Amino acid sequence: MSLEFDRRMILRCLDLARQALGQTSPNPLVGSVIVQGEDIVGEGFHPKAGEPHAEVFALRAAGERARGAIAYVNLEPCSHYGRTPPCANALIEAGIARVVMGMVDPNPEVAGSGITRLRDAGIEVVVGVEEAACQDLNEAFVYRIHHQRSLGILKYAMTLDGKIAAITGHSAWITSPPARALVHQIRMGCDAVVIGGNTARRDNPHLTSHGQGHNPLRVVMSRSLALPQAANLWQTEVAPTVVFTEVGANPDFQKFLVRQGVEVVELLALTPAQVMTNLSDRGFLSVLWECGGKLAAAAIADHAIQKSWLLLRPKLLAGHRLLLRLGIWG
Repeated sequence: MSLEFDRRMILRCLDLARQALGQTSPNPLVGSVIVQGEDIVGEGFHPKAGEPHAEVFALRAAGERARGAIAYVNLEPCSHYGRTPPCANALIEAGIARVVMGMVDPNPEVAGSGITRLRDAGIEVVVGVEEAACQDLNEAFVYRIHHQRSLGILKYAMTLDGKIAAITGHSAWITSPPARALVHQIRMGCDAVVIGGNTARRDNPHLTSHGQGHNPLRVVMSRSLALPQAANLWQTEVAPTVVFTEVGANPDFQKFLVRQGVEVVELLALTPAQVMTNLSDRGFLSVLWECGGKLAAAAIADHAIQKSWLLLRPKLLAGHRLLLRLGIWG
């Protein structure tokens, strides 16, 4: 096979993997394609943790046509027993002749051992096809493996004069409909989206993907719990919601939230770092912060943010100081 064909098949693996955006945590996004000659005879992707991996679905679809075929996968096949058996073994048992993968798995339990097992079985292995694209798709998984915590992503919209809200404090759309559609796509790929009490009060947001796919866990941070009873966020049949507050805050409103199906978490100190620790303990890969300037600044200072999305609109909102500048933080 040519390198160009290999590239096309790995890109197809990425397309398949994206079908499970936001649903695989703490596992990575993985797609697989089985090719016999130049014909695709099997495809699959990993739908969620605990379910079979992408290679297994692709092999099932291929059946006997997998023997002597090429297996494409964007991430190194696993070589250890977790919730499911090793995919490297499944490829060997199916009689796969060649495996082309996008990147080595950074998980220490794999980290090259899948490649070794395949080669020891006499299978030709090619590594690093479309590696940059593969790394990009699973950047949150790679970050969690290296740092044992979720990747924090800050999303904010800004006008040309550096404003993220009107001078009156009125919350108005800064971005265009296409930009807001992009935000919905970003949410779809994240496990949780975080706002503060001010955003909840002023915007009454839904914080969903608006029908584009997976809805993230909606997270509200509020020390006082001075929040409205009539809010889209309390409609937990649409998407789950958790409210983080401090110990003893507004017990009556806590009871109201619990009756609505909202999870309430009391912390001794309500900080972005403590919230990220809780979300990381849930196995989340990525957490999107869509909060106002004050909470965003606190999250940056607390090292809860590692990446930012800036949506810039060629518009001026004069008379208000610059609240936030574009940046990437470690």
